[in-house]
Amino acid sequence: MSKNKLSKLINETELKIYPIDQAETIPSAWYTEKIIYEFEIDHFFNHSWQCIGHVNQLQNVGDYILFELFGNPLIIIKDDNENVQAFYNVCKHRGGPLATKPGNTKLLQCKYHGWTYKLDGSLHKQPNFENVKDFDKNDFCLNILNTIIWEGLIFIALENPAVKISDLLSSIKDKISPIDISKYKFYRRVEYKINCNWKVYVDNYLEGYHLPFVHPALSKVLNANQYATETSEHYSLQYSPLQENDIYGKGEAFYYFIFPNIMFNILPGRLQTNLVLPVSKSKSLVIFDYYFNDFTSSESIKRIKEDINFSDEVQKEDISICEKVQRGLESKGYDKGRFSPKEEIGVYHFQSLLKKYYQRFVNEHL
Repeated sequence: MSKNKLSKLINETELKIYPIDQAETIPSAWYTEKIIYEFEIDHFFNHSWQCIGHVNQLQNVGDYILFELFGNPLIIIKDDNENVQAFYNVCKHRGGPLATKPGNTKLLQCKYHGWTYKLDGSLHKQPNFENVKDFDKNDFCLNILNTIIWEGLIFIALENPAVKISDLLSSIKDKISPIDISKYKFYRRVEYKINCNWKVYVDNYLEGYHLPFVHPALSKVLNANQYATETSEHYSLQYSPLQENDIYGKGEAFYYFIFPNIMFNILPGRLQTNLVLPVSKSKSLVIFDYYFNDFTSSESIKRIKEDINFSDEVQKEDISICEKVQRGLESKGYDKGRFSPKEEIGVYHFQSLLKKYYQRFVNEHL
């Protein structure tokens, strides 16, 4: 990474935070330059909590799921003490995979040379190593990753997290009460590959300004006159009373964005989590996990099908506009814009947080 080029792109002028009615949006280079993408992965994504699944995907001791995070293959498993552990899905011998699909096991066995590990990550057996000098099994245990369970959701950080999970998610549980998402169960995962920088997708999520122009059907479900945005230290909330509809019924819609890339979409009887994963400077993977409080009755199954189909329709609309915005940002026709103090509070909040994290790096390294 060239520090000289990076310092030009995230200089003190660009990092200044002004009030929303005076502020400019972040420069287009932050969406288009490879060095910015690499910087973000190394210096705050690796230190951030990532929501990768739910404890009810691990019902029994030895159950495990797989996940890839910023190019790192992971395995998440329920150990012999019924604790959820996370490791790199990488054998300490020569880098082979411990698993290639979800399942259940008593021991993790490398698919390359057969080394085995206990469910706590300690090395169990290594075939044909009897004559290896100075070999200590304790030096070859799997790396244990930072793992926290919050309301049943599994959060992982690859390196020491910059923020405590209790601070990151402060007050969300109280705000959405009496909704209790800890009782919701995992139903389905849907993934979308998008040709845009991850920040384009986040910006788009954080305002309802575009709803009448991009989401005509969704605009009929949400009450635009009462659509509001609140901001906290590490997250923002958009919420609206629901208008009469056949899918969600009465109640409120809560749309939480947790910096830098997690979204909770909470509606009556349903939690949808979104994880926006950077893949390259101009590509993202967005993972939708659906959780419901009931998917046993025929009525609930019908409602869930309608919900997922409707969400897919909205997502395709978002993908279309986000990919067009990415092309606009890469053109010579745009660099920076301005914010609407009424409509774009969430975008301004996100971009201000982004500048604060960039500033930490500048203070420590440039």
